[in-house]
Amino acid sequence: MYPRLLIDPAKVRENAAEVVRRAGKLGIGVFGVTKGFCADPVVARAMVEGGCSLLMDSRVKNLRRLREAGFTEPLMLLRIPMLSELEELVEVADGTVVSMPETVLALEKAASTAGKTLDVMVMADVGDLREGLWPDEMEAMGRTLASCKRIRCMGVGTNIGCFGGVLPTPQNMALLVECRDRLASGLGRPVELVSGGATSSIELVDNAQMPREVNNLRVGEAILLGFNTGRMQAIPGLHRDAFVLEAEVVEVRVKPSKPIGLIGADAFGKVPVFEDRGRRLRAIAAVGKQDAKIDGLTPLDPGITVLGASSDHLTLDVEDCTTPPVLGGFVRFTLDYGAMLALTTSSYVEKICV
Repeated sequence: MYPRLLIDPAKVRENAAEVVRRAGKLGIGVFGVTKGFCADPVVARAMVEGGCSLLMDSRVKNLRRLREAGFTEPLMLLRIPMLSELEELVEVADGTVVSMPETVLALEKAASTAGKTLDVMVMADVGDLREGLWPDEMEAMGRTLASCKRIRCMGVGTNIGCFGGVLPTPQNMALLVECRDRLASGLGRPVELVSGGATSSIELVDNAQMPREVNNLRVGEAILLGFNTGRMQAIPGLHRDAFVLEAEVVEVRVKPSKPIGLIGADAFGKVPVFEDRGRRLRAIAAVGKQDAKIDGLTPLDPGITVLGASSDHLTLDVEDCTTPPVLGGFVRFTLDYGAMLALTTSSYVEKICV
């Protein structure tokens, strides 16, 4: 059944092992991030086998999926939690990231009711302007955590690049270390874990620019796709094709390259622009914007160009293909992180571990 997403757990495992090896040379441990593939247990197991010591996901539902699949490894919520999900979070997870003292106190109450303890990673904002406390708020958060009996502070972390596009640097990592020190001052004891971001921070590791106090990374994209979106470049030594989309071809014919008639907005409210290249051989594949982030698809077959898509149809220029697609055949694509996220979430896409 098409479209289908072919996933190679062996390549995921090899990527994880390589990332863990590189980070380990600097004394840095790696947590595996499973949200990019909806925490499929087979892929998550490959991350663990590759050396990831803990798994993180942004959805409690995905953490529950791992628990129900028999995972006994530590699991953490990667997104700052909603107050409405704390009861389920305490039941399923071993920890979570936090950025609000009020959330910590609510977690303390939920954990006490459940008779459990929970680890938290306090998020610091070092410039990307997503979640996290400012450095001058850290000491007060430490005092809040010191008042808790059921909530344990495992460390401090930061998010880099996911919202503001800020790149990791030795300078903003040094600010994270300062946040650790301020948090420890309020807590009244040392804070041992300093989590310096995600895939984009691997560049600092490879260039030996990561401050020695940083001892953890939370990695998804590098392990899954071998790519660093922050720099828009492949990471040497890692597989790029652990996830491959196959889509069936439903039409092949020659058509003009520029639409005929008055141009208005398309189905998604955008006014498209087309270059007139004369009549060209085109193919339509049965996958669309309801399934994937279209600009995140890269054709594996030479000579194919993605022209655009509607909800359910992907339009391709195949004029320059040595062997053009045929009706009932399929076309293959590697993915960026956004495309992988959408495809693994779509119920219309079959997922196959190969």
